[in-house]
Amino acid sequence: MKGWEFTDTNVSLKLVEKPDPIVLPGEVVVDVKAAGLCHTDVSALEDPGWKALFGELPVIFGHECAGIISAIGENVTGFKVGDRVGVHPITKAGEYIGFQRDGGYATKIMVPADTLVPIPDSVGFDLGAMATDAGMTSYQSIRVGGAKEGMKVGIIGIGGLGQLATRAAVLKGCEVYAVDVNPEARALAKTLGVKEAFENISDLEPIECELIVDFAGFGETTSQALDVIRKFGTIVVVGMGKLESNINTYNLILKQAKIIGSNGGTHQDIAEMYKLFATGKLNPQYSTISFEEIPEGLERLKRGEVKGRLVALVD
Repeated sequence: MKGWEFTDTNVSLKLVEKPDPIVLPGEVVVDVKAAGLCHTDVSALEDPGWKALFGELPVIFGHECAGIISAIGENVTGFKVGDRVGVHPITKAGEYIGFQRDGGYATKIMVPADTLVPIPDSVGFDLGAMATDAGMTSYQSIRVGGAKEGMKVGIIGIGGLGQLATRAAVLKGCEVYAVDVNPEARALAKTLGVKEAFENISDLEPIECELIVDFAGFGETTSQALDVIRKFGTIVVVGMGKLESNINTYNLILKQAKIIGSNGGTHQDIAEMYKLFATGKLNPQYSTISFEEIPEGLERLKRGEVKGRLVALVD
């Protein structure tokens, strides 16, 4: 098998060839067919602060992947060789795939069976991989915010995650309003079924959204969301553009608003995204590259050249 190995911060990924994994009890081997590239990986490559998340190095990178089961360990039930599966990026034991054990930037990956989520036959491996982190994170954000039919929902930041949450909320029957400073992102939002797309968060104030999800997280985006949320409304913060915010506690108290942090998600969140993909009504903006192009793909992410999500197809 081949894989792109992380050895240290600010060191380029190294393509290595290793023996195929020998399946262990309770685990499965998955032949990887697609692996999603994530800004988290870009940060981990550059910021020494991320080293605390890693286990023993080197480790094969990548935490967003999908493929076909090629080997089953003892005591594994509910799955068989040939099943199409996505891999939840955190094991039940709390290990981070691609950080604390070998990840998905590889031709094969061995993972505990408890990380697996079946992929419907009508869903491609590219979307199957995307749902395991980006889709899961997006869906959880609107779920914990209580999104439901008829609710007025604001989405701040229509990027790789925001577009998924926006469309999922529209399909739930929510009345969705998008905010993004980028005119191309606003144009994308309009194709997703939003009622309106604004440049400024202040434009949400007369709408009185019951839920606002902040996928930008640049400090002022969260504080401005609090300024415009309706009384008893909920703000879910997902974006980490800036790791602090000065909020108006007068508004927080008088509005009796809630601010919730959200990251990751559950196996069920991934499964719900698969259901939406299977309907054909959720078609996110993304592009694909080859397995060999993964390092350059991460550089493209770093340079801000990627619209939507980026997925590597593994042959």
